[in-house]
Amino acid sequence: MDREALIHRLEEITGPQGVISERNQLRTYECDGLANFRVVPSVVVLPETADQAQAAVRACHEAGVPFVARGSGTGLSGGALPVSDGVLIVLARMRRILEVDLDNQRAVVEPGVLNLQVTKEVAGDGFYYAPDPSSQQVCSIGGNVAENSGGAHCLKYGFTTNHVTACEVVLPDGELVHLGGNGKAPDPPGYDLLGAFVGSEGTLGITTTVTLRLLRKPEAVRTLLAAFESTDHAGDAVSKIIGAGIVPAAIEMMDALAMEAAEAAVHVHYPEGAGAVLVVELDGPAAEVEHQFEEVERLCREAGSTTIQIAEDDDQRALFWKGRKSAFAAVGRISPDYYVQDGVIPRTALPEVLRKINDLAGERGLRVANVFHAGDGNLHPLVLFDGDVEGQEQRAEELAAEILYTCLEHGGSITGEHGVGFDKKQYLPKQFSAEDLDTMQLVRCAFDPDGRSNPGKVFPTPRLCGERPGPRRVHPAEQAGLAEVF
Repeated sequence: MDREALIHRLEEITGPQGVISERNQLRTYECDGLANFRVVPSVVVLPETADQAQAAVRACHEAGVPFVARGSGTGLSGGALPVSDGVLIVLARMRRILEVDLDNQRAVVEPGVLNLQVTKEVAGDGFYYAPDPSSQQVCSIGGNVAENSGGAHCLKYGFTTNHVTACEVVLPDGELVHLGGNGKAPDPPGYDLLGAFVGSEGTLGITTTVTLRLLRKPEAVRTLLAAFESTDHAGDAVSKIIGAGIVPAAIEMMDALAMEAAEAAVHVHYPEGAGAVLVVELDGPAAEVEHQFEEVERLCREAGSTTIQIAEDDDQRALFWKGRKSAFAAVGRISPDYYVQDGVIPRTALPEVLRKINDLAGERGLRVANVFHAGDGNLHPLVLFDGDVEGQEQRAEELAAEILYTCLEHGGSITGEHGVGFDKKQYLPKQFSAEDLDTMQLVRCAFDPDGRSNPGKVFPTPRLCGERPGPRRVHPAEQAGLAEVF
């Protein structure tokens, strides 16, 4: 099926208003939140229902063309980077909340529903949805499922996978399947296919409905902002708090550069001269929170806190969090360009790794702003550079790679919640053996034997399903002009 025939078939499915084929309009979708990589898709289709999404996937299967799913496009690893001769299936119009079942603490939503909208829908009844990425006002549930997104409160409440109980999934051949339970009865026995799907980054198919777990709002919430002379002192406070057996809802750290950017944007009034701050939040039964909060204050002071600000009301608490969650965007106030990285280390390695990052940045004449989930060691270093200065962008990419290698050297991971996508696939062999990667590929091939669902992502080499010795065969990702061969 040629391009014009495929466009005509897609228009039959969604109507002409649901298909974009003009190049100038297609460029709107050439990248996700990671703008370093850009590919203009051949066609964009915007289904409004599960039936339309399924039909679009089936049309791609019949035409033998690759496809990529996209939600709000806020991803930071190039996971929704299009394929040059493939179809981009944008699920942003599928944003209905289909069912809210408070008795069973569940909600069934379409993939285009925004993360924060779920909480808004049930807040009046005393419930909320726990995963809270910094982009929660604009990121979609479907994208959260694809990347297994976390957020500031993942320390206590876990990631998306801990809050998804079922998914309706369109497999790459167009078949619709149900993964997980029905949201009311216990999870079914057998292989955890739902667990394999969440975090698979669009390589196993497309979700059309998601059943989410809702939580009751805690009885009490208390938040403080503690300032320290350095990230070493702040990291010591994190270790002391966790070592005392306290599991806060969140412990977030920002260094001086991150504070400078956030202050310029939202005016939190961070203590002058602070080298780092922690935002620590506790929630739960009132008596427990009160006792643990006093302990956290004491431990912060023992670790060398110079100032402790306690949120006196919801407005001040919201301001603390606004500063933290605005940090990524706010960095644009202190640097014309920046590269967002995402790696994980053991909490005890925080001081050493942060010093190493600072040394690496100095060697390359660059700056790094650090803002991250300190409680679980999930770093988000922001490498600052000026793309108009020759050589700076390349040095920034090299520094970002060195940061990931440093995370691995300290027993960590190349990603905590942003996914591997297109950006980090070349680093995967640094963390996993060839045997590990082959085993993962078997899972992918079971769902997508033709390799057409989000090709060129996650895996560093476009392996063929069931590949045998002999002449090399071309993978669909290479045909699409997307895959790199290492």
